[in-house]
Amino acid sequence: MSTTPLRLALINSSVREGRFGPAVANWITSLAKERDDLQVDLIDLADHTLPYELSANPGEEVARTLLKVSPRLADADVFIVVTPEYNHSFPASLKSLIDWHRTEWGAKPVGFVSYGGLAGGLRSVEQLRTVFAELHAVTVRDVVSFHNCWGQFDETGALKDPAAATAAAATLFDQLVWWGLALREARERRPYSS
Repeated sequence: MSTTPLRLALINSSVREGRFGPAVANWITSLAKERDDLQVDLIDLADHTLPYELSANPGEEVARTLLKVSPRLADADVFIVVTPEYNHSFPASLKSLIDWHRTEWGAKPVGFVSYGGLAGGLRSVEQLRTVFAELHAVTVRDVVSFHNCWGQFDETGALKDPAAATAAAATLFDQLVWWGLALREARERRPYSS
């Protein structure tokens, strides 16, 4: 079995003005970087605007954006999606990223870190599970979720009481690594075709 760290693409999906996503994404990124079994690549969708109109022949500007994102998704062994909940769903920026890519997700595990109000972003996660299933990705069961997130982080972006969230993150990472190793080994033995 390979001991090479798994390449984790950690996707910060919110692009909304005044977004809270960077605080959550930076927190989970810092924990992921402490692990020897993960190599982290943070992809902030605010830096990679993709249009909502899909095309088999994108224009030059879209092609340049895809060249900055697509290889990073293709190289990833595992994914974590950091998502808010907007109107009981996930952001359009994330759906656009997903829809511009098909094969990059296949036979790879996806974990979620969600945030929002009372529901903590969990409704967006449930919808994302069905989307990723269509793309032949495997979503891991456990999620890190921040309910009423604005009161849980201080003005520097640090969690006020990190114990429970850090424990939940450890479980998420462990599940992601298990599936990541299993699926990487399977893809190396027999390429996956969807």
